[in-house]
Amino acid sequence: MAKGAKQKTHKASAKVLTKKKNGTITYKKGNGNHKTAKDSSKAVRQRRNKGILGKGEASRLKSVI
Repeated sequence: MAKGAKQKTHKASAKVLTKKKNGTITYKKGNGNHKTAKDSSKAVRQRRNKGILGKGEASRLKSVI
């Protein structure tokens, strides 16, 4: 008997997004590695924290990760 084909992992998305146990999807915020002297301290600090995808985007991308 032939089984249904599994969906392949979208590798580009899997390298950027992280799926947590509670179902939320997080990502690393950009523009925080170098040349941050021009930015405010608050902006640099906020970029250190992980970003959380919205509910709509998360439900759409859960199947590809």
